[in-house]
Amino acid sequence: MEKRFHLKQNGTTTAREVVAGFTTFFAMAYAIFVIPSTLVLAGTPDNPLPYGGVFLAVILSSAAATLVMGLYANVPYALAPGIGLSSFLAFTVCGTLGFTWQEAFAMVFLCGLINLIITVTNIRKAILLAIPQELQIAIGGGIGVFIAYVGIKNAGFLTFTMSPGTYELLDGSAVGNGSAVPALATLGTPETLLAVAGFVLLTVFLLRKIRAGILLAILITTALSIVVGITNVSEMSFAQGITQSFTELKQTFLVAFGSKGLGSLFSDGDRMPTVIMTVFAFSLSDIFDTIGMFLGTGRQSGIFSDEEMKQLQTRDKKHPSGRTKLEKALFADACGTLTGSVLGCSNVTTYLESTAGIGAGGRTGLASVVTAGLFLSCIALSPLVALVPAQATAPVLIMVGIMMLSSFKKIDWADLSTAIPAFFAAIFMALCYNISYGIAMAFIFYCLTKVVLGQARDVSVVLWICSGLFLLNFVLLAL
Repeated sequence: MEKRFHLKQNGTTTAREVVAGFTTFFAMAYAIFVIPSTLVLAGTPDNPLPYGGVFLAVILSSAAATLVMGLYANVPYALAPGIGLSSFLAFTVCGTLGFTWQEAFAMVFLCGLINLIITVTNIRKAILLAIPQELQIAIGGGIGVFIAYVGIKNAGFLTFTMSPGTYELLDGSAVGNGSAVPALATLGTPETLLAVAGFVLLTVFLLRKIRAGILLAILITTALSIVVGITNVSEMSFAQGITQSFTELKQTFLVAFGSKGLGSLFSDGDRMPTVIMTVFAFSLSDIFDTIGMFLGTGRQSGIFSDEEMKQLQTRDKKHPSGRTKLEKALFADACGTLTGSVLGCSNVTTYLESTAGIGAGGRTGLASVVTAGLFLSCIALSPLVALVPAQATAPVLIMVGIMMLSSFKKIDWADLSTAIPAFFAAIFMALCYNISYGIAMAFIFYCLTKVVLGQARDVSVVLWICSGLFLLNFVLLAL
């Protein structure tokens, strides 16, 4: 174990890594059920997307990608199909643009192929190294705001009021404009009270420095949810039989490469601009979500050290051919999307809920290996996993967000050329519910401030290109 994961070198222990692996799993286990339920909406009555096949594809792709992250990169990050990109696939690519789910999975494969190529050719590393120190710090703090906001929202602490005429119904969801007003929810409901109790428990455990405090808080809060009737044990059942699910997996496995996938995608030349735009949107979001995650969480926790960042730039003579942990982690993430497209699901990406395990002390790939094993166990134990309510994991996200806000103290808020990009990095991530958009606005305003100050030459060519691509993406989305 020590030889494989270098536990002592990373200042951790086997027990701590196991606890971290469990913590990350429970924090993101909801994805196993939410993602298939979202993706099946990409199907139609004449061309349904089987739930059982997608359910297994999500589990297998998450386990495989997380295992690669743990064994190859030796970092405590877990991966699964992204919720935002799954929604984009179901509602925009298939619902609005009219592509079939087979064609959509083919585009996911192309996205994964692009990401793998730019990772292997070090283009992705060049993008990462081009991000100035102040923006790296701002991205870290911004992800903290984003994570805390997700936790507050999942806990049920917020309500949103939309006046008549300010929203429209789209695919069963109410889509409102900027007039939606957030407010504190009534804290007298059983669900919100449970979340409050979970946060209080977590706070006490962390302040008292109780080992495995985060995992313990999740388990106790889950037990309370069963006692008060929020989680109904009697309703535990398999949504699909295991045998049937494996049968349905045959309908999604390798479908991206068949006549209904890539074959159909390139059969109509008139659709090529739309195909290119869609793959571009998939790739841009996937690339920068991951970069933001690694910069925001890995640097602050020490998983990716300053020494390693210097090694990326200088390629230390002691490691002339070896890749750093960060490079390996980027490669593992790129492989994830390819795995998902092969099995039959959306882009597999590094989950921000990995921060829960990092907060619990996870520092090596052993935590990811544990999480991967738990993913696989869900094939048979999915009802037990479904017992963990959002109110049990939401407090963990809030607490991790609080911890990450400490990076803001390193930003010179009196210097507007630094404060403006940092502000957009933090606020846009949370309010737009998208890491990539926060990074996009930070890049764009960083370039703008440098132009105004007559320091445009100080901005790297890579950063100019990335900012231009983000602007192009916004234009394409508007059109």
